[in-house]
Amino acid sequence: MTEFLNLAPYFIPMLLVLYLYTRSKQRRLASDAAARLDVINAGLTEPASLHPLIDPGVCIGCAACTTVCPEMPGHKVLGIINGKASLISPTDCIGHGACQAACPVGAISLVFGTEKRGVDIPAVKPNFETNVPGLFIAGELGGMGLIRNAIEQGRQAMDSIAAASSGSTELDVLVVGAGPAGFAASLGAKEKNLSCVTVEQESLGGTVAHFPRGKLVMTAPADLPIVGKMNFRETSKERLLEFWQDVQNKAALEINFKERVESITAADKGFVVTTTKAIYHPEAVLLCLGRRGTPRKLEVPGEDLPKVAYRLIEPEQYHGMNVLVVGGGDSALEAACTLAESDNIQVTISYRSAAFTRAKAKNREAAALAEQEGRLQVLMNSTVTEIHADSVTLKQGEDTVSLNNDTVIISAGGILPTQFLQSIGIIVETKHGTA
Repeated sequence: MTEFLNLAPYFIPMLLVLYLYTRSKQRRLASDAAARLDVINAGLTEPASLHPLIDPGVCIGCAACTTVCPEMPGHKVLGIINGKASLISPTDCIGHGACQAACPVGAISLVFGTEKRGVDIPAVKPNFETNVPGLFIAGELGGMGLIRNAIEQGRQAMDSIAAASSGSTELDVLVVGAGPAGFAASLGAKEKNLSCVTVEQESLGGTVAHFPRGKLVMTAPADLPIVGKMNFRETSKERLLEFWQDVQNKAALEINFKERVESITAADKGFVVTTTKAIYHPEAVLLCLGRRGTPRKLEVPGEDLPKVAYRLIEPEQYHGMNVLVVGGGDSALEAACTLAESDNIQVTISYRSAAFTRAKAKNREAAALAEQEGRLQVLMNSTVTEIHADSVTLKQGEDTVSLNNDTVIISAGGILPTQFLQSIGIIVETKHGTA
C-alpha cells in the first residue's frame, strides 16, 4: 500500500491526461457524426470535382488527413466515422490533395466524379501530355481549378515540354490561355529560353478575371517561374490580377489578348494552329483553357433577349433593376450575393434542386444570410420556363410563378469544349469516382 501511495503522484496525472484525451476524442467523433448527418439531411453529398476516395479496408483511423486539410477547421471536410476516415462534407472539398500525401498507409486516392455524377476529363499522362503526342493540358481543363494547383501544373507541364523540345522548329510551344496555369507556363517558357507564343481570347487571369468584384480568392503559396514564391493565402480578385499584371510587366512577358484558337492540326513537325489573327507552327501546344467552354443555356423562349447575360461583371449596371440569377453553383451564389449587397437592386435566385449542393459552405452561408435579412429571394425547386421583355415565368412544383424582371443572369455552368478537344484527337473520359 505504501508503495502504491508513493507512486500515486505519477499515476494520477497520467490517468487524468488519458481521461481528458478520451473525452476529447469522443466529443470529436460525436461532432463528426453529427456533421455528416447534417450534410446528408441537407442533400450536400456530391463533391463538385477532385476529391479524396478513402479505402476503409486500408484506413487505420489515425486522422492524419483531418489534421492537414487546409479547409479545416473552418469547414469540416474530413472526419472519423466508425473508426475510419470519411469525407464528411463533400461540397466543401476543393481538391487540395494534402490528405492523400499525409496518409501513412496509402488509403486515399484523389478521384473525379461519383457513381451518381460523372465528370468529363481529358485523358492526360503524368507529364501532362495527352494521347496526342506533343499536345499538353494543364489547369482547370484537366480538372484542377484550385489556383495553386493550376499554377503548379502549368509550371510542371512546361518543364515536360522543355525536356522533350528538339529545337527543330521556329516556335517551340504555343500556350493557349492566360489563366493561372497558362500564365505560369508562359513564365516557365521564358525562364527556359523557349520560343513561345501565348494567346488568350479574353484578358489576363482567365476565369479569375470574371469573378465578381471584390471576391476573395483562396490561394496557397505557389512558385511562379522567374518570380519565385507567391505568398498569397487569401486575397481579392483585384489584388491578384494586379500582382500578375505587375509580374507580366517586369518579366516583359508578351501575351496576345483577344486572340482565339480556331483549329489545331497535327503536322510533320508539331502542329498548325489557326487563330482569329494568325497561323502558327509550334512543336508543342499547351492548352490551359477553362472548363466553362460555352455557357450552358436554358433553351427556353426569350433567352435570346438582350437582357439575358451569362456572367456578372459590373454590379453597378444593375442599380434600380429586378434581377433574376439562375443556377446553384458558386458563380450563381456569388453573383446573387454581390448584387444583394446593394439597397436598390431586387435580387432573386432560382435553382432547380432543393439545396445548393455544388456551392461552397461560405457561399451557401452568405446566401442564407442575405435571404434571412430580406436582401435575396430564394426559389428552390424552380425552373425558368419563359423569359419576357419585362418579366420571367418559372415553374415551382405545381405552381407557376411570374416575376417582374429587368435582367436575367444565367450561371448554369458551362459545356466542356469536348467537340473541340475531340476534333484534335484528344480522348475525353467521363469519370465516375476514378482517378
